[in-house]
Amino acid sequence: MEENLKQLSSSIIKIALYGPECTGKTTLAKQLAEHYNTVWIPEFARDYLQQKWDVEKQTCRKEDLLPIAIGQTKLENEGLKQANQYLFSDTSLLVTKVFSDLYFGECDEALEKAAKKHKYDLFFLTDVDVPWEKDDLRDKPNERELTLQQFEENLIRFKKPYIKLSGSKEKRFQRALTILSRLEMAKKLGLNSFDCIQIEAKEMHFEKIENQIHFLINGVPSLNLDRPAKLKDGIEPLSVDEANYYATFFEKEKSHLKLKKFVPASGAASRMFKFLSEFINDYKLGEESINAYINRKKAKNLSIFLIGIEKFPFYEDVIAQLRNTFSEYDSWGYDTKNYAFVKTLLSNTGFDFANKPKGVLPFHKYKSHIATPIEEHLQEAIAYATSNNKANLHFTVSEEHQPEFEKVIELVKPKIEANSDIEIKVNFSYQDKSTDSIALDTENHFFREENDSLVFRPGGHGALIQNLNQLDADIVFIKNIDNVIQNHINEIALYKKALAGILLEKQYQIFNYLKQLDEDIISKELLDEIVLFIQTKLHFEVVEDFSKYTKESKVDYIRNYLNRPIRVCGMVKNEGEPGGGPFWVRDKKGLVFLQIVESSQIDHKDVSQMKILSDSTHFNPVDLVCGIRNYRGGNFDLTEFVDHSSGFIVHKNKSGRELKAYELPGLWNGAMAKWLTIFVEVPLITFNPVKTVNDLLKTAHQPQ
Repeated sequence: MEENLKQLSSSIIKIALYGPECTGKTTLAKQLAEHYNTVWIPEFARDYLQQKWDVEKQTCRKEDLLPIAIGQTKLENEGLKQANQYLFSDTSLLVTKVFSDLYFGECDEALEKAAKKHKYDLFFLTDVDVPWEKDDLRDKPNERELTLQQFEENLIRFKKPYIKLSGSKEKRFQRALTILSRLEMAKKLGLNSFDCIQIEAKEMHFEKIENQIHFLINGVPSLNLDRPAKLKDGIEPLSVDEANYYATFFEKEKSHLKLKKFVPASGAASRMFKFLSEFINDYKLGEESINAYINRKKAKNLSIFLIGIEKFPFYEDVIAQLRNTFSEYDSWGYDTKNYAFVKTLLSNTGFDFANKPKGVLPFHKYKSHIATPIEEHLQEAIAYATSNNKANLHFTVSEEHQPEFEKVIELVKPKIEANSDIEIKVNFSYQDKSTDSIALDTENHFFREENDSLVFRPGGHGALIQNLNQLDADIVFIKNIDNVIQNHINEIALYKKALAGILLEKQYQIFNYLKQLDEDIISKELLDEIVLFIQTKLHFEVVEDFSKYTKESKVDYIRNYLNRPIRVCGMVKNEGEPGGGPFWVRDKKGLVFLQIVESSQIDHKDVSQMKILSDSTHFNPVDLVCGIRNYRGGNFDLTEFVDHSSGFIVHKNKSGRELKAYELPGLWNGAMAKWLTIFVEVPLITFNPVKTVNDLLKTAHQPQ
């Protein structure tokens, strides 16, 4: 019996059409077989039972199911000999098993065992959203949803790879073709059917996964630095008078512009409290003093934290909770008090700060209240990103953190609006899961969870170019969630508005040139003027043989260069902060242009490149003003201006195992590599990030 129910092994890709009666399985099997020029296996039970009805006027009985299963297996095995790459089965033994459960409340052991063993590369579960058509054998028109549920539960129970198909006949067919194309690509990459389904659920493209694998195995090409960008060599100076001039220019122009403040704010604050988490994990209260621990571990950051502990904006709240929880708190010694303070700050039964998003943490203590970064960004929006008494903010957040953001905004926004007479609109977006990156182990095998599913990691902040691409705005101000200030907000606003004024001045001239290039009559003098503008104002070298181009080719070349999104980036003097900086970069064609570069993008084995890196004088504080509309008023597709050959390889540890993953080109690095780029020196006061909790002790974050 078992021999008659055994599937033949084959390299043919076997697809099972699976679902309740009258859900389009036969139609789809025929369509797919015709498309792939192969065979499809009809439902043996239909002819078997129709003949029984015609001859005996009897419907299916339990004893019919094994003969049906044997007949179906035989048809499929015979079909394999004629199949071309694919074999499409109109049914499977698992369908027979489910019908046995539905009609007879049980299933023959041999049939269930065979149904479990039979393997298909993929099951297409056909939905019940098509009209039910009566015939001699169909008899359950009113229980279709329940029947579909039982079919799906069996797929899950027996761990079968499946994708549900819904919609019209044509929609199902096209969807099936797309999925099968992706299944082929998955197999070429060494992935299995379950991997394909996991990737399909994330809406990822296999071409991108293939590129990620290539980078992980072969490495990401290093950038070729030409020289550091320095003041008057790629970085424009900006005096206070000039800042006031451009800020005033922006103020005059902004009434007809839609402004947006864009704040990357994803992820938890774990790095901010890393040294405190290490302390809680390593320190044994009672076995040594905290001072001994600091000396033994050279824990300088912990020492600074404890010295300045009373200056933190959360100090009084933590102390209040400790006193409320422990009546004996005031009698404790120095070590016990400080250990309990840090533990309460981090534990999930306390404040749990390391697992919260930075945006909702207490950053600044005012006389009347304690402010979070969210509140400070709302205040900044009022100060420099308003037009026609409206301010628009966009936070990119983790989906699970959005309620916490909304709670803070609901609390502070009405007060800020009332004090400023400005209407504030806030919206959110998440990093698209389709931008995640596949992980490999140290031997370049796919890194998997214990349940054998693939491991993916977020694609890095470069993925936010997709979020930026969805904004409806003329001017976008970009600033990280942790770069806020308690004092000097007017000075911050001055330089933000100045950068916007510089952008508008450049953009107006670019738009004017592009409109002139659209005219039929273009003089040599105009072309020369535009080239000079490109070289002196946009800091870009045109190709060496540009003078030999025909007039039409010159116009096309110039138009292609000018018709791009533009960004003006504030740069501060480098004082040893980790992160990227402004450089002149030489591309494969030999052209030199401005770019924000991270040290990880450089070949650290190349002495000359490392010398250029060490000679840099300025740092990227992520202080950007962007123009994302074209000269005709439409939005650029920002994904067209990404350098897809760049990116980063990150190495992480998961459950004690090493993995590596590719991160997309950073938002202000490769994701904007092909933008028009202007660097402007701004004062250090504009850069006040909180990378560790101790940064809150700096003057910029303390009350005056």
